[in-house]
Amino acid sequence: MSKKVLFVCLGNICRSPIAEAVFLDLIKQRGVQDKWEADSAALGGWHEGNLPDQRAMATLRKHNISYSNRARQIDEIDYNTFDYIFGMDENNISNLKRDAPEDAKGKIMLLGDLDPEGDRIIRDPYYVSVIITREI
Repeated sequence: MSKKVLFVCLGNICRSPIAEAVFLDLIKQRGVQDKWEADSAALGGWHEGNLPDQRAMATLRKHNISYSNRARQIDEIDYNTFDYIFGMDENNISNLKRDAPEDAKGKIMLLGDLDPEGDRIIRDPYYVSVIITREI
């Protein structure tokens, strides 16, 4: 029986698809893809059906990691389908915990809490890049 992991960010076009793609690449490299399943989702439905942001895709290509999933919004059933639900920042965690059904099976965790270097918050590059672009 495989474990299921869901990566969640605000729009599912930057952080969570990168996390999903890297996770899938790592389990493939380690030969344990039969023991894990992964997906990603958004807190909001603004980008539903879209591919990840072009900068996210460029980052994945730079590291020879393929990805083809499209953005989707988290659904109530996800809280009982996935064993682990990883948010990228404290706001994601707050929203996930608020929206989770009382009997949710999925353990909600901050992905950065697993970082051995202690960088807990995975900042949203979408807004940083938009601000920088506007200033130039």
